[in-house]
Amino acid sequence: MRLHLRGVILPGDEVRDVWVHDGLISFEPVRDAETLCDTGWIVPGLVDAHCHVGIRYGGGHSDREDAIAQAEIERDAGALLLRDAGSPIDTRFIDEREDLPRIIRAGRHIARPKRYIRELGIELDDERELPRLVAEQARRGDGWVKIVGDWIDRSVGDLRPLWSDAVLKEAIDAAHREGARVTAHVFGEDALPGLIEAGIDCLEHGTGLTDETIEMMVRHGTALVPTLINIDTFPGIADGATKFPVYAAHMRDLHARVRDTVGRAHAAGVAIYAGTDAGGSIRHGRIADEIEALHGAGLSWHEALGAAAWQARSWLGRPGIEAGAPADLVVYESDPRGGRDVLAAPSHVILRGRVRPRRDPVTGHR
Repeated sequence: MRLHLRGVILPGDEVRDVWVHDGLISFEPVRDAETLCDTGWIVPGLVDAHCHVGIRYGGGHSDREDAIAQAEIERDAGALLLRDAGSPIDTRFIDEREDLPRIIRAGRHIARPKRYIRELGIELDDERELPRLVAEQARRGDGWVKIVGDWIDRSVGDLRPLWSDAVLKEAIDAAHREGARVTAHVFGEDALPGLIEAGIDCLEHGTGLTDETIEMMVRHGTALVPTLINIDTFPGIADGATKFPVYAAHMRDLHARVRDTVGRAHAAGVAIYAGTDAGGSIRHGRIADEIEALHGAGLSWHEALGAAAWQARSWLGRPGIEAGAPADLVVYESDPRGGRDVLAAPSHVILRGRVRPRRDPVTGHR
């Protein structure tokens, strides 16, 4: 397929011509190319930096068919690169499909018994096994490992760290020796200092951040994926935790201040990326909602879109719109920095150099 596009290429503001040939981007004219658009805004394929292809909506493992459907929904929303932040199934069969997004996998969650969602993670009885298992997951993944940093401890009725600081340091060092980065699920305050000082590369959620731990993140270069649309489920989680009133109150408080927390982290210079936490309690295909939520937390629309596009791609080691790069592009009729409604309705989605028909979100038809 040979294509020609003309429009504003973000993050710049210049109108340029782009050609696609053999699945790659070119800025040199390609003969016999079909003009797909002669006006509009062209963005590198969006990134959902915290996504769970393989976890069924409502909970539980997905089967092959359901995982493929999840990936299709992400693609239709313009999310063409997914950092799969923990999946109970091996989704490498998706790599065989040219019509599905590219996935960067973090393997399975690593947790302690009864300290995470049942059957989703690998559970360790002995925390001394964490460095070995992290190294093993690093060798199996795509450059990332996911650990559970905190979860409710029912013996105390509140969020508590899962690991000692010394073991975290050993585990993260083990991943780094394998060339992998480590990220952690963390809601509360107590687990943060140990994770950051151990050299964790990224924090997922980070609702318990304080000025002190934000400063630590800046000093260590730790990234944040706040998953704001998932944090909006906290009040419902609290409502269902009547046996644990301290935990319920804690979750409500974390939710109430999360946008201020993210805004302070952003103002301090923490690198922030967009992730929806799709899978489980969040439906797939909601990257536009997460971008809008980041804007509501204090990022400009340009920054919020960058957190799900050019900046996220650079962070994950994937190219944007450049000569010779894979032609993974999203095209909008108007400036996608204008709001969620524009972001949610791309006019064209191009994956691996081919225009992918989008399904109508209401009828499901292409």
